[in-house]
Amino acid sequence: MPLYNRRSEPAPPPAPAPLGLAELLGYVRLALQQQLADSYWVVAEVSDLTLPRFTGAHCYLTLTEQTIDGRGTPLKAQARATLWSQRYQQLAPTFERATGQPLRTGLKLLLRVQVRFHEQYGLSLDVVAIDPSYTVGELALLRLKTLRLLEEKGLLERQKQLMLPLAPQRLAVISSPTAAGFQDFVQQLQEAPYDFALTLFPAIMQGDDSPASIRAALDGVRARRGQFDAVVLIRGGGSRTDLLAFDEYGLAAAVGAFPLPVLTGIGHERDEALVDLTAHRALKTPTAVAAFLVERLARLEAAVLGLGEQVVAVARRQLSQGHARLDQLSGRSRYAAHRQLDAAREALRARAHQATLAPREQLRQLAVGLGRFRHQLPRAARRTLAREQRGLRQRGRVLLRRFGRHHQRRREALLRQRYQLQLAVERQLHRAELRLCRLVPASAPSVVGKASGTPSPHKSGT
Repeated sequence: MPLYNRRSEPAPPPAPAPLGLAELLGYVRLALQQQLADSYWVVAEVSDLTLPRFTGAHCYLTLTEQTIDGRGTPLKAQARATLWSQRYQQLAPTFERATGQPLRTGLKLLLRVQVRFHEQYGLSLDVVAIDPSYTVGELALLRLKTLRLLEEKGLLERQKQLMLPLAPQRLAVISSPTAAGFQDFVQQLQEAPYDFALTLFPAIMQGDDSPASIRAALDGVRARRGQFDAVVLIRGGGSRTDLLAFDEYGLAAAVGAFPLPVLTGIGHERDEALVDLTAHRALKTPTAVAAFLVERLARLEAAVLGLGEQVVAVARRQLSQGHARLDQLSGRSRYAAHRQLDAAREALRARAHQATLAPREQLRQLAVGLGRFRHQLPRAARRTLAREQRGLRQRGRVLLRRFGRHHQRRREALLRQRYQLQLAVERQLHRAELRLCRLVPASAPSVVGKASGTPSPHKSGT
């Protein structure tokens, strides 16, 4: 018998269920959409070209490139491309005017393409732009080098990742104050029903000093970037040579790295500079920029008005529901109030009955007590009267004794005062006699005494 049980070997994981071809290609399409950017600039040679045969038809291209793989083996890359009708009508004449030749096989082109994959048609490229300057010599090489450098540093997509405000009305405008494009831009915004706050940062818009002047204007805007919603870089159209300043790397990089969204309108329909590629939104002309801003505010106003109407509708609906609910609750509350009122009335009657019983019992007890008190009152009154009479007699005797003693003391005091008064009078008379004796000769007193026959007060007193 083994000392322990051995674990069973784990069962192998079940094999994944097989995929259908459409499902697998659907995964491929999703992976391409998630991993690839919106568009890429591609250099390729046109090996096959199918031009539109009628108005509204599309142009189909086969793009190829001869290269060498990692093992040194020659490799030919190839892809199908489509130039849709509307873009073909825009790009083909522009390319022909700039290069002097139409689209044809054998040309090496610089195209901006979007990668598309369909379960039925496979991989293809949608051509969204063609740079005709690629075929115009050294300018094309310099432009491509600059474009690749911008792409390596991520400056082609950085501006597009910024969020343009829903209502950009505080605008920093970089342009020449005397340019016709600037005047057209201002006039179109003034004719709009919306209020725009424009701050002009003057700059030289053509010539060798133009890139440095525009970068200086951008630095001025950067120092006050909290005051603006977006930057507008506008210039009227001109020849391709007049717009070379907007292909300068320093200016394109400054626009691509700017912290505010930059809207450009620096040329006519056939002009697309590197600044347009690094900007947040490139429009062809200054009036197109103004129209874009006005249209954005108009869409916002319509959305706000629509939301306001929805809010009003929701509020009315909720108000109606609230009224119905209120009526329902009001009915319930009235019914509950009636029930509570009836219960309160019953409780009040019961309490009133109990309240009448208690006072009656109290009145009966009070009547019994009053009867006892009525019989006890005369005896208590007689006892109280006798007690008061005894007290009065006692107080009378006390007062009489006090009055006798007081009268005796008063009589003695009066007698004492009488004696003192008599004694004072006798002393006065004696003093008067002495004064008279001094004034009359010694015999006069006897004569006077005999004549008057009045005894001496002192002798009579004694």
